[in-house]
Amino acid sequence: MSRTVLVVDDHPGFRARARELLEADGYDVVGEAGDGAEALSESARLEPDIVLLDVQLPDLDGFDVSERLAAAGPTPAVVLTSSRDWSDSTDLIAGSGARGFVRKDQLSGAAIEELVG
Repeated sequence: MSRTVLVVDDHPGFRARARELLEADGYDVVGEAGDGAEALSESARLEPDIVLLDVQLPDLDGFDVSERLAAAGPTPAVVLTSSRDWSDSTDLIAGSGARGFVRKDQLSGAAIEELVG
Protein backbone atom coordinates (compact mmCIF):
# COMPACT_ATOMS: atom_id res chain seq x y z
CA MET A 1 0.00 0.00 0.00
CA SER A 2 1.42 3.39 -0.93
CA ARG A 3 1.60 6.26 1.50
CA THR A 4 -0.75 9.19 1.03
CA VAL A 5 0.59 12.74 0.74
CA LEU A 6 -0.89 16.23 0.97
CA VAL A 7 1.26 18.80 -0.85
CA VAL A 8 1.07 22.33 0.60
CA ASP A 9 2.64 25.21 -1.33
CA ASP A 10 1.40 28.56 -2.59
CA HIS A 11 2.91 27.98 -6.06
CA PRO A 12 0.77 25.71 -8.29
CA GLY A 13 3.83 24.88 -10.42
CA PHE A 14 5.70 23.45 -7.45
CA ARG A 15 2.64 21.48 -6.32
CA ALA A 16 2.40 19.94 -9.79
CA ARG A 17 6.14 19.10 -9.83
CA ALA A 18 5.99 17.61 -6.34
CA ARG A 19 2.95 15.52 -7.30
CA GLU A 20 4.73 14.21 -10.39
CA LEU A 21 7.95 13.38 -8.51
CA LEU A 22 6.25 11.70 -5.58
CA GLU A 23 3.77 9.72 -7.66
CA ALA A 24 6.67 8.47 -9.82
CA ASP A 25 8.26 7.21 -6.59
CA GLY A 26 5.11 5.34 -5.53
CA TYR A 27 3.41 7.86 -3.26
CA ASP A 28 -0.31 8.62 -3.59
CA VAL A 29 -0.81 12.40 -3.62
CA VAL A 30 -4.37 12.73 -2.31
CA GLY A 31 -4.60 16.51 -2.24
CA GLU A 32 -3.04 19.92 -2.51
CA ALA A 33 -3.37 23.14 -0.53
CA GLY A 34 -2.21 26.67 -1.31
CA ASP A 35 -2.00 28.17 2.18
CA GLY A 36 -1.87 27.25 5.86
CA ALA A 37 -5.61 27.43 6.55
CA GLU A 38 -6.34 25.17 3.60
CA ALA A 39 -3.56 22.82 4.74
CA LEU A 40 -5.20 22.42 8.13
CA SER A 41 -8.68 21.78 6.71
CA GLU A 42 -7.46 19.44 3.96
CA SER A 43 -5.31 17.48 6.39
CA ALA A 44 -8.32 16.97 8.68
CA ARG A 45 -10.51 15.98 5.73
CA LEU A 46 -8.06 13.73 3.86
CA GLU A 47 -6.04 12.30 6.80
CA PRO A 48 -2.84 11.87 4.76
CA ASP A 49 0.11 9.86 6.05
CA ILE A 50 2.49 12.68 5.10
CA VAL A 51 2.16 16.45 4.65
CA LEU A 52 4.81 18.06 2.45
CA LEU A 53 4.65 21.60 3.79
CA ASP A 54 6.24 24.77 2.43
CA VAL A 55 7.85 26.91 5.12
CA GLN A 56 6.75 30.21 3.57
CA LEU A 57 2.99 30.41 3.00
CA PRO A 58 0.90 33.56 2.49
CA ASP A 59 -1.06 33.28 5.75
CA LEU A 60 0.75 31.06 8.28
CA ASP A 61 4.31 29.83 8.15
CA GLY A 62 4.97 26.12 7.84
CA PHE A 63 6.33 25.89 11.38
CA ASP A 64 3.02 27.21 12.75
CA VAL A 65 0.98 24.87 10.54
CA SER A 66 3.09 21.92 11.67
CA GLU A 67 2.55 22.85 15.34
CA ARG A 68 -1.21 23.13 14.78
CA LEU A 69 -1.32 19.76 13.04
CA ALA A 70 0.55 18.16 15.94
CA ALA A 71 -1.84 19.73 18.46
CA ALA A 72 -4.91 18.48 16.57
CA GLY A 73 -4.45 14.84 17.54
CA PRO A 74 -3.16 11.92 15.48
CA THR A 75 -0.84 13.76 13.20
CA PRO A 76 0.56 13.03 9.78
CA ALA A 77 4.32 13.00 9.34
CA VAL A 78 5.18 16.57 8.37
CA VAL A 79 8.12 17.27 6.07
CA LEU A 80 8.97 20.94 5.66
CA THR A 81 10.27 22.25 2.34
CA SER A 82 11.51 25.54 0.93
CA SER A 83 13.71 26.88 -1.81
CA ARG A 84 15.76 28.43 1.02
CA ASP A 85 17.97 26.13 3.05
CA TRP A 86 16.41 25.79 6.50
CA SER A 87 18.31 22.60 7.36
CA ASP A 88 20.47 24.52 9.84
CA SER A 89 17.31 25.59 11.73
CA THR A 90 17.08 22.30 13.59
CA ASP A 91 15.54 23.85 16.73
CA LEU A 92 12.73 25.48 14.72
CA ILE A 93 12.11 22.27 12.78
CA ALA A 94 12.13 20.04 15.86
CA GLY A 95 10.00 22.49 17.84
CA SER A 96 7.34 22.46 15.14
CA GLY A 97 6.83 18.71 15.37
CA ALA A 98 8.00 18.19 11.77
CA ARG A 99 10.06 15.11 10.93
CA GLY A 100 12.60 17.18 9.05
CA PHE A 101 13.35 19.40 6.09
CA VAL A 102 14.00 18.83 2.38
CA ARG A 103 15.01 21.61 0.00
CA LYS A 104 12.66 21.87 -2.97
CA ASP A 105 15.46 21.17 -5.44
CA GLN A 106 16.31 17.95 -3.56
CA LEU A 107 12.76 16.61 -3.26
CA SER A 108 12.37 12.91 -3.99
CA GLY A 109 10.53 9.94 -2.62
CA ALA A 110 13.82 8.70 -1.14
CA ALA A 111 14.37 12.01 0.68
CA ILE A 112 10.86 11.80 2.16
CA GLU A 113 11.34 8.16 3.12
CA GLU A 114 14.60 8.96 4.87
CA LEU A 115 12.74 11.37 7.17
CA VAL A 116 9.50 9.52 7.82
CA GLY A 117 10.80 5.95 7.80
